Amino acid sequence: MTAWLADPLNTGVATLFGLILLAGAVTGLLTRRHPGRRYTELKLRVRTWVFIIAVFVVAIAFNRVVGVMVFGLVSFLAFKEFLTLVPTRRVDYSVLIWAYLAIPLQYYWVAAGWYGMFIVFIPVYVFLFLPMRMVMIGDTQGFLRAVGTIHWGLMTTVFCLSHIAYLLALPDRTMGPYGVTGATLVFYLVVLTELNDVAQYIWGKLLGRHKAIAKVSPGKTVEGLLGGVATTTLLAWFMAPWFTPLNGVESLAVGLLIGIAGFIGDVVMSAVKRDIGVKDSGAMLPGHGGILDRLDSLTFAAPLFFHFVYYLHY
Repeated sequence: MTAWLADPLNTGVATLFGLILLAGAVTGLLTRRHPGRRYTELKLRVRTWVFIIAVFVVAIAFNRVVGVMVFGLVSFLAFKEFLTLVPTRRVDYSVLIWAYLAIPLQYYWVAAGWYGMFIVFIPVYVFLFLPMRMVMIGDTQGFLRAVGTIHWGLMTTVFCLSHIAYLLALPDRTMGPYGVTGATLVFYLVVLTELNDVAQYIWGKLLGRHKAIAKVSPGKTVEGLLGGVATTTLLAWFMAPWFTPLNGVESLAVGLLIGIAGFIGDVVMSAVKRDIGVKDSGAMLPGHGGILDRLDSLTFAAPLFFHFVYYLHY
């Protein structure tokens, strides 16, 4: 374990757990003041957040291999959940085995720090291999939908999310008061993306009047989007000196990027669920729904943040 965590991470993790404890205390107070009301969902959400933060801390507190394995497991569960939602052909079950095998291989390239293979393995090699294997089965009924569905699932739940893990493979930098590591970058990205979801929800509840994309996600409002993006941008600027090599202008740009990308990832996954006819992607995370419900924003924000930082500073 690497000196447990650098100072900014100590403070950041302690702050997260402090906020969760505060949320638990508020929930308990509400329950006592209003015994006739049920706060079951709120209690479940708080408990699940404790679990999520604990897993997240494990992913960034130990060495790179442990972190990569944790994120690899998350991608596996997300892809598995995706396949339980979308219709698949019975004849493609053998092909799905190859799709699952792509997950440990993708994360092996991450652990090895092999950027060239990491960046092309799923978009190029798996993209070409899976349809070839499906053609060998000989069933053309529903072929295009099947191959597109499987590959889109791999791109979002594995390739896009693996960019979070690859941040851990980036070299440490001596910039800033405490230095910048892969763990600090992961913390910065994940916390800002999740807080962006929360901020957009709160601003939408407080000021929301105009629907942003009514047919896809009726709960999303223009006011919520703008308020959330503004909040995320300010937080990105404030946190950047302690967690990233970004300067002031770059941190404002990346905050804007995360805010907008997080919103797009959220509504895109909402469109998928609406097309399938489900409200939540699963029940793996009590109070939150499925794992995809918690990761949807990161599927778009993670690769964009990674390449923004990688291009400018690595």
